[in-house]
Amino acid sequence: QVQLVESGGGLVQPGGSLRLSCAASGFTLDHYAIGWFRQAPGKEREGVSCISISDGRTYAESVKGRFTISRDNAKNTVYLQMNSLKPEDTAVYYCAKSRRYGITCSFRRNEYDYWGQGTQVTVSS
Repeated sequence: QVQLVESGGGLVQPGGSLRLSCAASGFTLDHYAIGWFRQAPGKEREGVSCISISDGRTYAESVKGRFTISRDNAKNTVYLQMNSLKPEDTAVYYCAKSRRYGITCSFRRNEYDYWGQGTQVTVSS
């Protein structure tokens, strides 16, 4: 069955870095777009970054220049490298698989059909 498992979260000081991983199984990764979303306490889940099957990348304005998304189809894994982290990046981070063939990607949550369980990222001194 389809599974997405996030890892790599943790506690980091402002200005630090983390690399999140999204390990995929049960489907052919290179047929689908993968999105990273986050949800802070009391806030709606928001799109952070996504990557299409042609490696087209989209970033939220709040993370442009600091976060980088990449995919390794041979390892069935998508990564989110997060640099220059800020306290406002604190959230649970989720990866998700696109519902359709992933020529493009978006931050519309209803375009994703499977989600991981999330990994906590806390940025604090």
